[in-house]
Amino acid sequence: MSDIQRAVALLRQGELVALPTETVYGLGADALNPDAVAKIFAAKGRPSDHPLIVHLADAGELTVWARDIPREAIALARAFWPGPLTLILKKEDGVPDIVTGGQDTVGLRVPSHPVALELLRAFGSGVAAPSANRFGRISPTTAEHVRQELGDRVSLILDGGPCQVGLESTILDLSRDAPVILRPGAIGADDIARVIGRRPRLRGELDEASPAPRVSGALAAHYAPRTPLELVVGSALAAHVQSGDAVLARIPAPTDLPAGVLWIEAPADPANYGHDLYARLRSLDASGCARLLVEAPPSQPEWAAVADRLGRAAVGSGADEET
Repeated sequence: MSDIQRAVALLRQGELVALPTETVYGLGADALNPDAVAKIFAAKGRPSDHPLIVHLADAGELTVWARDIPREAIALARAFWPGPLTLILKKEDGVPDIVTGGQDTVGLRVPSHPVALELLRAFGSGVAAPSANRFGRISPTTAEHVRQELGDRVSLILDGGPCQVGLESTILDLSRDAPVILRPGAIGADDIARVIGRRPRLRGELDEASPAPRVSGALAAHYAPRTPLELVVGSALAAHVQSGDAVLARIPAPTDLPAGVLWIEAPADPANYGHDLYARLRSLDASGCARLLVEAPPSQPEWAAVADRLGRAAVGSGADEET
């Protein structure tokens, strides 16, 4: 029996399977089986009202999971699926409440990783799959990261190598009148505007009287190392660093660093920076350093996803391991 066949059998038995996507590794369960989906929350220590993203084999399955699908959703699916874009749409009645956090919307996407697509096609239905890590911690971008995070809490880990993108998908809300990016990712506002002819708003621009749907990765504390992490502007890094610190920066290390400082020079472009970010944070978190200092990213739109993840990582960092 192949790994894909084993994975399909386990999913049909209500078990958990970790699968690679182009963004991060996901912890998958049969999205139509509430008992199986409940195991995701237990394995991750995830709050029960935190909705999950359902992964599909192709856009033709949209009508099984969503209703009142706008034309913009079809256009975006044609443009970006398979790929790192999640669409928030009004859910069909048959979608379990545990998947949506009790909301009337559901997050859907078609991943572009060949292993994920092979699994989804063989399974023949949607797979709910948040990142395969303990809730709030650094997302996994390799199979080994999943093993370190979840161990025997997952029945099978499909190893598809390192993730190509390395940051979670863009989440776009199309469930209301105006499109809103609820989580930035590799597909930006300009990319979306070129397809639908209007620029989506950002979550922070919404009126408090009309709150956005709850979605994955939107809590203030998320993607976090256990070592305290601070964001520091590049011009202040050298003066801020102390012995025992680890530094992740796009600028080279100065020659007069204090003893015992680990300085990693990160890529200068946002795509490669994002690809390496979680693996870098995991490595630094495991280094035994007293503090992680990360150079604050630029404010340009192309750095929005990186800035979002680092900001949440800083808020959530330093907490004790969940039990």
